[in-house]
Amino acid sequence: MNIGDAAERSGLPAKTIRYYEDIRLVKPARGENGYRDYSSEDVHRLRFLQRARGLGFSVEECRQLLSLYADKRRESADVKAVAEAKLIEIDRKIAELVSLQKTLRHLVHACHGDERPDCPILDELSGSDPVQ
Repeated sequence: MNIGDAAERSGLPAKTIRYYEDIRLVKPARGENGYRDYSSEDVHRLRFLQRARGLGFSVEECRQLLSLYADKRRESADVKAVAEAKLIEIDRKIAELVSLQKTLRHLVHACHGDERPDCPILDELSGSDPVQ
């Protein structure tokens, strides 16, 4: 099938599929005319990549997961380790975002938002006296 059909069946834009080919995550066959010829297995890999990327896995983590998926002698512990590492990273990012939210909420609350020029938000951003 051509890239348009593969895009439709995988739910990925053709541009993303070309990128995945460039970085060797997928390698479609080439027809005599030189055009890409995607197989149902290629589409399956593309869907796999779409779901993995949707869960926040990096390209390199996807490469690792695809390798594990292809290895029928893999241990599920290896797959679980990749997923656990991603979960730890996501938990860290959530904690960081909650901290940022708390700080920004405090700054917004401390700012009077009136016609006066003093602004605790700008003071904090400039490194001036912290808001109490």
